[in-house]
Amino acid sequence: MAVVGGGAWGVALAAASARAGSETLLFSRRDLDGALPPGVVRSSGFEEIGRRARLVLLAVPSAILGEIARGLGDFVDGRHFVVHGIRGLSGDPLTPLSEVIRRESPVRRIGALGGPSLASDLREGRPSVLVSGSAFPEVTAALSLALVSPALRVYTTPDLHGLEWASALVGCLAIGVGYAKGVGLGAGLIAAFISRGVQEAGRIAASAGGAERTLLGLAGYGDLLASTEQQDRPEVKLGTALAEGKSLDRALAAATLRVEAVELIPRVVRFAESRGVRAPIFRALANDVLTGRPKETIVRDLMTGPVEDQG
Repeated sequence: MAVVGGGAWGVALAAASARAGSETLLFSRRDLDGALPPGVVRSSGFEEIGRRARLVLLAVPSAILGEIARGLGDFVDGRHFVVHGIRGLSGDPLTPLSEVIRRESPVRRIGALGGPSLASDLREGRPSVLVSGSAFPEVTAALSLALVSPALRVYTTPDLHGLEWASALVGCLAIGVGYAKGVGLGAGLIAAFISRGVQEAGRIAASAGGAERTLLGLAGYGDLLASTEQQDRPEVKLGTALAEGKSLDRALAAATLRVEAVELIPRVVRFAESRGVRAPIFRALANDVLTGRPKETIVRDLMTGPVEDQG
């Protein structure tokens, strides 16, 4: 297996693969910080990856995914499986990243990874779970073979687009979880935020062609529930920093890792509006939380806004 992307997430996936006993290549265009995890070998580039690895995991920012897929596409073909582990969506209107890979490369057997695992847990071998999605059972089977170990369990779904939307939207909502905890909201209000947020996310994903039920499982509810205890999760750290009154730039610095959701949230709001989907929580994230509106005003508005039917 090969991993493309030398950030914390890419290195963590490579470490998990090596721990499972897979021969693992890691390619990055930048200098890697520190030594590679045991069993991981640095790759010379896409030509070597295409020759030596059938399964390729992409762990790069969504903004450069098209460029990476085009470069990789010169050395892979229909025999290869390409899977991404990116919490993002492309363009405006929003497109699942699997479609970017399909458009920019000859690969057709494509998948995605999501779920509640943290990079630090995967790298250190702490017990974790992931969700893999693909319309091709052989792709999810290959992922399980490459990653599953006593420290990592991988669940599967055929709903690739639903998993991609779940991963991206939960990343947005996790900022809200960090913010809610940072302003001192109680467990009941945080539970309400999670429940309503996942319902909104399910409606949005369904309008885009994903299965709403995917948001009700590990890739949606499970991932967001985990964020309530994942203090080191970048989205949670960002939300907490915003609750402390930090500017968005300072909050991003506090998150330490790239947070795809910051650029994604306003695009999700525009997408929902274009589809006629009500999304007041995502709108509050875009217009209030990320803009630094006073937290007392945000909490008051959320508490006094219209109550939606739970049916």
